[in-house]
Amino acid sequence: MWWFQQGLSFLPVALVVWSAASFVFSYITAIVLHHVDPLVPYISDTGTIPPERCLFGIMLNISAFLGMATMYVRYKQVYALNPEKSKIIKLNKIGLTLGLMSCFGLCIIANFQKCILYYIHVVGACLTFGVGAIYMLVQTILSYLMQPEVHSKDIFWIRLTMFLWCCSSIVSMFVSSVVLYSGLYGTNLVQKLHWDPWEGGYTAHIISTVSEWSLAFSFLSFFLTYIRDFQKISLRAVVSLHGQTLYNTPQSFATNEQTLLIAGSI
Repeated sequence: MWWFQQGLSFLPVALVVWSAASFVFSYITAIVLHHVDPLVPYISDTGTIPPERCLFGIMLNISAFLGMATMYVRYKQVYALNPEKSKIIKLNKIGLTLGLMSCFGLCIIANFQKCILYYIHVVGACLTFGVGAIYMLVQTILSYLMQPEVHSKDIFWIRLTMFLWCCSSIVSMFVSSVVLYSGLYGTNLVQKLHWDPWEGGYTAHIISTVSEWSLAFSFLSFFLTYIRDFQKISLRAVVSLHGQTLYNTPQSFATNEQTLLIAGSI
């Protein structure tokens, strides 16, 4: 059995691989069609013009679904390991709520493009990465509270490193974006897909785009730390039948019919 076949470890693996592929494929398509510059465009710019916009949207919607599934499994795992610790249970519920909000934000990013509905797109980005960063913080705190009985110290420090990487990317992107869109370098820069190195604001633009890519991959890398945890868990569905038929048969009629069948068999 391969390592990604153990337990439910395929869920975080699928989330990271599929999400990274959605960024890379839309980027390659946009570059081939000369819709954006090859040197580090905004991720959102690679999903603005058809056909890459269609690819970007559908792949990120699937990523949102994989993210919800991964976060729910993590929630159930933490709850099962700490059934009587009220502090951990409360944090766990908060983490699940934040995670679902982050996934909803990813759907907004996928379906509301930056150059068309900019402010809605920004709201989606804030939900995905802003709320997502808080989700990472909550999971890091949970990892700290569950050591050494459940988690080792190593996994806590790894998740803390991922969280700090994500926060530094957010700060860098925020500062460079404020400088870029402050009006010093012109207006309507949101619609701008091609930049020349000698243009004003080019440096701020590059810092902002590099920070965005760094932010995206720091967020995805956090879920790689779930692989070993998910190897030790599995889910199963239990089917409970409330009747022997799928028809909405009146209870009295069903009872009489069953009585006649029993009588006939005697």
